[in-house]
Amino acid sequence: MAYVIRPVKAEEWRRLRELRLAALADPVARVAFNETLEEAAGRPDELWQRRAACSEEGVAPLTFIGEAADGRWGGMVVVLVETGEEVPQTHLVGVYVRPEHRGAGLARELFRAALGWSWELTEPVVERARLWVHEENGRAAAFYRALGFVETGRTGADPKDPAALEREMVLTRE
Repeated sequence: MAYVIRPVKAEEWRRLRELRLAALADPVARVAFNETLEEAAGRPDELWQRRAACSEEGVAPLTFIGEAADGRWGGMVVVLVETGEEVPQTHLVGVYVRPEHRGAGLARELFRAALGWSWELTEPVVERARLWVHEENGRAAAFYRALGFVETGRTGADPKDPAALEREMVLTRE
């Protein structure tokens, strides 16, 4: 299946909200996201409007979506910019592909767009992209490794379950 990968447009904020809520309702969401469905559903419309507007303006947080030929959104990835770390970097979050779109290469296309945007930044010039993956999300970790991400050895507690760990993975700009 072919997808158009693009940033969300400001007027599409309701669709962005719907996709995020669908992601959080997915059974794997308990390990893939730090936010709960209830938290996201309670967020005001202004938050979703602001997120969509940032994406259309091409500034972080920027949400890329994969749009199928029938207009349905198959998945997304959000890119944040972090300048307070060792090196300027982007942080990829909110990665989600709807079950019926999995296995079609959409996740790879979304990452290609997010990383391409990251490497094109001029202020700041980004040296690496990072993400966190839950220790129970082996499928996602394997996908990230296939893209070239490596574990840094840094871990953090899952905000929803302090007994569980998330592992940092990075991809350094070539």
